[in-house]
Amino acid sequence: MSKQTHTSRLLDYLRTHSTITSLEAIRDLGNTRLSASIFNLKEEGYYFETKTVEVPNRFGSTTKVSEYKLMENNIGNQLSLLDAI
Repeated sequence: MSKQTHTSRLLDYLRTHSTITSLEAIRDLGNTRLSASIFNLKEEGYYFETKTVEVPNRFGSTTKVSEYKLMENNIGNQLSLLDAI
């Protein structure tokens, strides 16, 4: 059995849940560096939609965080596969 990495767990999570925030990454994946994992996936050719969303904080108000969504049509990956042919 192969060991899962932060990026492979993140891809699995996004395929199941559609979006992720930094809090969800920490809580559900143990990934404290979500933006670094997203950066690595972008370097591999994956495309993401990033938007700012408001979430509640522990002080009873809201704060803004980035929410990442893996785009279904990852053209970068398709191009990488074509380059390998």
